[in-house]
Amino acid sequence: MLNKWHTLIENNAVSDISTLLADDVTLFSPVIHTPIKGKEMVSLYLTAAFHTFLNGTFTYNREFSGDNAAVLEFSLVIQEIDINGIDMITWNDAGKITEFKVMIRPYKALNMINEQMTAMLTQLKNR
Repeated sequence: MLNKWHTLIENNAVSDISTLLADDVTLFSPVIHTPIKGKEMVSLYLTAAFHTFLNGTFTYNREFSGDNAAVLEFSLVIQEIDINGIDMITWNDAGKITEFKVMIRPYKALNMINEQMTAMLTQLKNR
């Protein structure tokens, strides 16, 4: 599953996100206080994240993985703010993502990312 995820990121294959998600996937966002549930909604939010994060500066720096879970440390720059975070990904035996949790630092990046993600979600919903 991790190889597919990395390939998706490297190719900026935003349209392929849903192919990696289980129907009952849950996303835990650093800016939304309730979990986002279901393949359709998680696909929408991850698509917005791709458009926000994959700006040419995004890179995974380290990876820690087990049988059906991984923690991927990432970094990027948005509006001259150095951002560091982790994606905590869990998947089922079929290789589909069941849980995706994102944590980001520094704090001042959260509001900026929230604004950009909200704008992108509005655009995606209006398509």
